[in-house]
Amino acid sequence: MSLTPNQTPAIQIAHVSKKYAGGTQALEDVSLEVENGEFVAVLGVSGCGKSTLLRIVAGLDTCTSGTVAVMGKEPSAARRDRDFGMVFQDPSLLPWRSVRRNVAIPAEIFRDREVLARVPEWIERVGLCGFEDALPSQLSGGMRSRVAIARALVFRPRVLMMDEPFGALDELTRADMHRELLGLWNEYRPTVVFVTHSVAEALFLADRVVVMSPRPGRIVAQTPVPFARPRSDHVRYMPEFARLGDTILQRLRDQRTE
Repeated sequence: MSLTPNQTPAIQIAHVSKKYAGGTQALEDVSLEVENGEFVAVLGVSGCGKSTLLRIVAGLDTCTSGTVAVMGKEPSAARRDRDFGMVFQDPSLLPWRSVRRNVAIPAEIFRDREVLARVPEWIERVGLCGFEDALPSQLSGGMRSRVAIARALVFRPRVLMMDEPFGALDELTRADMHRELLGLWNEYRPTVVFVTHSVAEALFLADRVVVMSPRPGRIVAQTPVPFARPRSDHVRYMPEFARLGDTILQRLRDQRTE
């Protein structure tokens, strides 16, 4: 994927560092551009600053130095303009609200009747027809993840940030969610930044895999993913998939010993 002339990347991260008050250096001189409609996976060991970086891009945290732009704006302005949605590992559903009313939260926050009218459509798109009135406690882990994705996509954000959204799921449910996510992404191609620990997950979903070093987090490698889209499960069993996964995994191992 290449930018057309005068097209601004969806996300621009320039020389971002983050040092906490206690002295912990979480990120060090991180620079990254994500193109419009690109699906980028960010991969690294626990504690490398992946989630911190995502929170800075989302405007939920601040950097010590450097700059971040989302759709050419400050993250806080992009959030006000509804340019991005977020999905976390914990679906963070309100336990007293039904599926329908959890998905409707963005519509209520923005007081947008058009978004509210799309709630049934997105419940159907994530495969939860018949569960509209169910409470989170009545849903499986995969179903709760589907609600969180519908809630993030209901207002059709141009940028979607996902922080290990399937990390707590079993392998079969995770594979189902991969197919669901790619199907939704193919429909209108939002820009996606997807944080994960899983090399296989990153390779199956992304156009590009970004590898971060252990703390302080730095970008040490960027690997284009060569597999054609749309992708089906057979990609996971291709020799090329295994070879590329081994290469990235070795890069992660090397970082732990440097």
